[in-house]
Amino acid sequence: MIPGILPRQAMKRFFLGAAIALASLGFVGHAAAQSMVSVKGKILNMRSGPGTKYEVQWQLHKGYPLQIIQRKGRWIKVKDFEGDTGWVSKRLTGRTPHHVVKVNKANMRSGPGTKYRIVSSAEYGELVRTLKRKGNWVQVRKANNRKGWISRKLLWGF
Repeated sequence: MIPGILPRQAMKRFFLGAAIALASLGFVGHAAAQSMVSVKGKILNMRSGPGTKYEVQWQLHKGYPLQIIQRKGRWIKVKDFEGDTGWVSKRLTGRTPHHVVKVNKANMRSGPGTKYRIVSSAEYGELVRTLKRKGNWVQVRKANNRKGWISRKLLWGF
């Protein structure tokens, strides 16, 4: 063995221990950070801290997707599609997939690809319900019940 170099098994144990230590300090791993939730009820208060005593920063409507970035008891710190963060009660969120349009205008097509005809469009910040996924395309339904396929790169969410 070369001095200063750990054997493979010892390295595995070291990195596993380091990962557990970071998790116990509140750091969230990449996979956990990518977890998504959506607003379950009609309206959800986004707060400045993990509890009802904290100020309401803004309100979000049913279906709005959020990325989990931290957990603290029954509260989760989340990020929206514009990068804004806040705390919400975990029990008021669900896993119903939704997306938000992150470009000025996204064409909605009759099928999953640019060769399909445009059937509608969606605007920046518009919330759409996720119906299906096929490759890099997502079939969505707008609030007016219009359905279509949008390129995944134009959306943010599940």
